[in-house]
Amino acid sequence: MSVSLPDQGTRVNPERLWGFVVAGAFAWVVGYSLNGGFWDWVVYDLVGLEPEDRLGEAVHFFVSDTTTILLLLGGIIFIVAVMRSFVTIECTRRLLGGRREGLGNVAAAGLGVVTPFCSCSAVRAFIGFVSTGVPLGVTLSFLIASPMVNEVAVNLIFGMFGFKVAAMYVTFGLLVAIGAGFILGRMRLERWVEPFVFEMKLRGELIEPSIDMPWEDRLALGRQEVRTIVGKIWTYVLVGIAIRAAIHGWAPEGFFASIA
Repeated sequence: MSVSLPDQGTRVNPERLWGFVVAGAFAWVVGYSLNGGFWDWVVYDLVGLEPEDRLGEAVHFFVSDTTTILLLLGGIIFIVAVMRSFVTIECTRRLLGGRREGLGNVAAAGLGVVTPFCSCSAVRAFIGFVSTGVPLGVTLSFLIASPMVNEVAVNLIFGMFGFKVAAMYVTFGLLVAIGAGFILGRMRLERWVEPFVFEMKLRGELIEPSIDMPWEDRLALGRQEVRTIVGKIWTYVLVGIAIRAAIHGWAPEGFFASIA
């Protein structure tokens, strides 16, 4: 991910920087806590729709659920992006180096969840892991889990369907990543990997993770990731919530349960 970081001459002093962070976190908590009551006032008192009316129920569901999901997405993406600034691909492959299949697949899948590298990093990650001796099956477990079980999908599912469905998604995603990586590792597919990948380990040394990145840069990365991801998916979020609101307001009770 590319982002324009602040110039050295435009740095914000630490006290002001952390003041912004505290104020932003406070605003997020207040917004999330007052979300339901605020939209009750807007939809039912200000606009004049009735809570018992299907239109009023659908409109209230749409605006309150949209606010909840966007707040969750923005908050979690920001936190994960800042945490991710401490972990590089080089650091990750150091953690996986020397792991054997089996437990290695489990460790790789779990690590893939908490270090969700974007798809543009997949080729670099693959070459980096394999070239430093990480087994191919373990590498594939990481690469399957990393994009599939990510913070955006988990938060969308949690916001729309609740904890149980989100937990099932994470659990089955991990099982797929672990199982697929283990099976592919047993198939001995190394012969299909280009030779230059294995030769890469002879060139240079591993790069140490950047532990000296200023907090201002880490927070800038978090803001940029929120803008990028939410900017790409907000229309899909609105369409999905609108469909769910229509179902919530107009579909007869028990309709989908009877079909299922």
